[in-house]
Amino acid sequence: MRKGAIILHGLVAVFVLISLGFTYTKKVVEVDEDYVVDEPINYTVSAEEEDLAEEVKPPFLGKSFNGFKEALAFKESRGDYFVVNQFGYLGKYQFGRSTLKLIGIKDTNEFLNDTELQERAFIANLERNKWVLRNYIKRYKGRVYNGIKITESGMLAAAHLAGPGAVKDYLRSGGLIKFEDGNGVPVTYYMRKFAGYDTSYIVPNKKARI
Repeated sequence: MRKGAIILHGLVAVFVLISLGFTYTKKVVEVDEDYVVDEPINYTVSAEEEDLAEEVKPPFLGKSFNGFKEALAFKESRGDYFVVNQFGYLGKYQFGRSTLKLIGIKDTNEFLNDTELQERAFIANLERNKWVLRNYIKRYKGRVYNGIKITESGMLAAAHLAGPGAVKDYLRSGGLIKFEDGNGVPVTYYMRKFAGYDTSYIVPNKKARI
């Protein structure tokens, strides 16, 4: 019995030592208040800035329509539904107020706070732009200007950036007229970056509205 008691006490001592060796330490992360931002951030960046920040990438969904939609949203706002940039462009896809009015949306506060409405607006605007560009898609698809192959998805992306009129001007000029947005991003950048996606899902609609 005495030998058994000695063994038991030894096991208890070993257990206690092991337990002390695995003491749990909780890691506390403090938030620096200097980094808390109370106003909207402009996520739209220039082509040059984005090329230098390739470590930040959108979700990869291939060349599907969802891939097109999410890649474009990532470029516009990093996919943030609630952002407003310094020029007043709104939401995940950075819509201007005039474009929203064209597709039947007048309440920008409602738009900014309704994610489903933003998705519907994106589709409606694509349908409208595809109708406006329908003949240009047929005529210019497959041509190469400034080393960039013209594709339907590239044209629709460029129209989202600058409007279908700017895309028409670029194509009619043989690639000489290059509209740039307020951040200095040209239509050619969108035509190159968003080329080759499947946008056949979009049906041209002159009266596309929400």
